[in-house]
This record gives sequence, structure tokens and C-alpha cells, in this order.
Amino acid sequence: MDDITGGILKLTDDLALTRMGYGAMRLTGPGIWGPPKDRAEAIRVLRTVADLGLLHIDTSDYYGPHVVNDLIREALHPYPDGLRIVTKVGGRRGPDKSWHPALTEPELIEAVYDNLKRLDVDHLDVVNLRMFDTGDPTVPFSVLAALMDEGLIAHLGVSNVTADQLLVCRGIAPVVCVQNAYNLVDRGDDALVDVCAEQGIAYVPFFPLGGFSPLQSQVLDEVARDLGATPQQTALAWLLHRSPTICVIPGTSSVAHLRENVEASGIRLPADALARLGSLG
Repeated sequence: MDDITGGILKLTDDLALTRMGYGAMRLTGPGIWGPPKDRAEAIRVLRTVADLGLLHIDTSDYYGPHVVNDLIREALHPYPDGLRIVTKVGGRRGPDKSWHPALTEPELIEAVYDNLKRLDVDHLDVVNLRMFDTGDPTVPFSVLAALMDEGLIAHLGVSNVTADQLLVCRGIAPVVCVQNAYNLVDRGDDALVDVCAEQGIAYVPFFPLGGFSPLQSQVLDEVARDLGATPQQTALAWLLHRSPTICVIPGTSSVAHLRENVEASGIRLPADALARLGSLG
């Protein structure tokens, strides 16, 4: 993986994502609420994402709310050729900064139009339906499929779903990506990662760097030291090695940290490192 972008994952004739992407959620204030502490740095981060050739930005209009999409538009519009903005609907924020499902037809339609307006585009490249429980996704996913038929959405994905929910959604419309919690130590989705690889579906882990026990952190630190990398870079590199259809979207509000994250795509993990890291799950 010599390419700093982690290579390109071609999902359809008109959709290709760099496997190293950027998650824009952290460009808000504390609690994913309100404006960033340093707006100028947030703009620099987004422009550096483009300068580095990353073609995969993950966002949602309920981050802030609205803050992140406004920043993306300000920093990058008109958008570089090939850039794909992957947004998410199905949630909303309460005035107390709480998180709530927003899966009714009116809420989903409003969310799609909010994303279109804030990003200043005539269609959305990819829209993920964010589920909040193990319920039936048929109705909300069908709403998004209808909006795709209208030309407002190019591709659909799902987030926080079970294998059964993914199967239901795929029976309604094509699914190009799955965004679930997964990392070196949170391996509950191992089987789903493999299913996505078999079906040519992008698997995009959130919380790629969290949840380590002290012992697990010690092993990660030791492997990272042997590689001459940081633990965070090593954990991201493992994800890119784990499956050919995994795309990572580490977030940061710092240009320096962004550059450090994307360098992970150039790290080659030898067999012994892969074995030691794989044993952590």
C-alpha cells in the first residue's frame, strides 16, 4: 500500500472511494455540537484532505447540527473531480445535545433536502441510513430508495445495522456501503466484514481507534514501536489489511493529525505483526 490514499475501491461504474477517507464529525465543538473552536483550522483540514487526494469525506447534517456541511461547502465547493461526500440520515439532535432516531418519512425527506441545501449539490453521492435499533428498516430504506429513483441520491448505504437488516435493505435497493462499529478489539462484525468483501460492498468502521484495555494497548504499542509508527497509525493499517473492501474514515480537527492518519495507508504489516494484532480481538 504505497499510495497515501490507501488505493481506490471501485464500487460501481460511477462510484469509487479512496480506502483512506476522512470523517468530518470532529470539526464541530464539544459534544459534536456548535461551531469549531478554530474555524480557520477546520477549513485548512478540509482543504488538506483534498490536497492529499482523498476522495471520501464522511459527514451528516445532524453533526453540529448543520455545522459540518456548512464547513465542507465553504472549504471545497465547487468540489474537486472525483470527490465523493457520504452523508448520513436517520438521526436528529435534541436541544440538550441528545441523539434521537429520525426515521419517519417526513424526517428522512427533510434530512435529504437539508443535506442537498447545505452541501449545495443537486444530488447526494451516497446516503447512509442510520438505524438506532434492530428493528425492521423496510419503511425508512424504501423512502430513501424512492428519493434515489427521483435522482436526489446516487447510491445508498446503511449504518449501525445487523446482517439481517442489511439483507432486508439489499432486497429493496443496492447497498454500496455498511458503516458499523469495528476495530482491532471490537470484532463482533467479523462475519459481516467478510460478507461485504464477498459482495463488493464497502465496509466503513466507525470508532476505529477505541475500546482498548491496558493489556491490549500494550501489545499495540509494542507492535507500533517495532514498525516505527504510532499506535493509531498501526490500528488504522490493520483495518486496511483486514479486508480489501474496508475503507477508514478517521476524524480530526488538526492538519498535523490528519497527515499522521493518512500516512497509515503506507504502512505494511508483516505476518508476525498481523498475527499479534489479530490476537487482540
